[in-house]
Amino acid sequence: MLNALDTHLLNAAPRERLRGWPRFLTEFLYFGIKEARSCLFVGLFFAAVFLVPRAGLFGLPRYDVLLLVALAIQGAMLWSGLETWDELKAICLFHAVGFALEVFKVSGTIQSWSYPDFAYTKVFGVPLFSGFMYAAVGSYIIQTWRLLDMRIRHHPPYWMAVLIALLIYANFFTHHYIGDYRWYLAACALGLYARTSVVFRPLDRDRSMPLLLGFVLVGFFIWLAENISTFWGVWRYPNQLGAWSVVHVSKWSSWSLLVVMTFTIVAHLKHIKASIHVAQP
Repeated sequence: MLNALDTHLLNAAPRERLRGWPRFLTEFLYFGIKEARSCLFVGLFFAAVFLVPRAGLFGLPRYDVLLLVALAIQGAMLWSGLETWDELKAICLFHAVGFALEVFKVSGTIQSWSYPDFAYTKVFGVPLFSGFMYAAVGSYIIQTWRLLDMRIRHHPPYWMAVLIALLIYANFFTHHYIGDYRWYLAACALGLYARTSVVFRPLDRDRSMPLLLGFVLVGFFIWLAENISTFWGVWRYPNQLGAWSVVHVSKWSSWSLLVVMTFTIVAHLKHIKASIHVAQP
């Protein structure tokens, strides 16, 4: 069924009769459908987050149930052909990168947040399912890239993109010791991607938008998902232990920077350099 939907969504046959407001509304509808379809992993995973009781299911703790659900979703997407083995490699890297960050952030000397519930699959205080929250972001970008036939104009030189991604990731660790350079890195990313635009196809015609705007928008929706997750007690920040409160808006910038890093990984591990234009001097 989903493969049939994808075939329909990827049909770029010209719709010459669509003009004016009917074209705008149709393209907007198809864009929304493609975005929703790209969120398949995200939607199913977070549905499990909301539906699995805190006490768990069938004698298994909640965190362990969420791990099994995430593995089942990932396996089903691979088996059905909705994701390829190359895409799975990228998603596994997101999982590893995210899990390493989680271990550091919940460690005894840092304690940026915590996972309060018991689980058999906790390692260094972090449940293994947590890496899938980062993998979900990668899965969304991978699916969006395919369904919207994304191409990038004026992509910065690869070594610069990789360097800024590594520095962004490192800052999540080092800001606890040598200061937070987030805004300096954001300024560097702003300069690096200032001319970069993403070309995408909602229906049958190419449209474009600044890539930086895409980073910010995806970061915003991750911030919203984080608020929902902490409200349901999946994890908690220190200021939420007594009573829940909105996650500080500064986390939006952190997530937007994380999207920059995730985008760089997708661009390289999906082997899509042929569809990226690197501006020549």
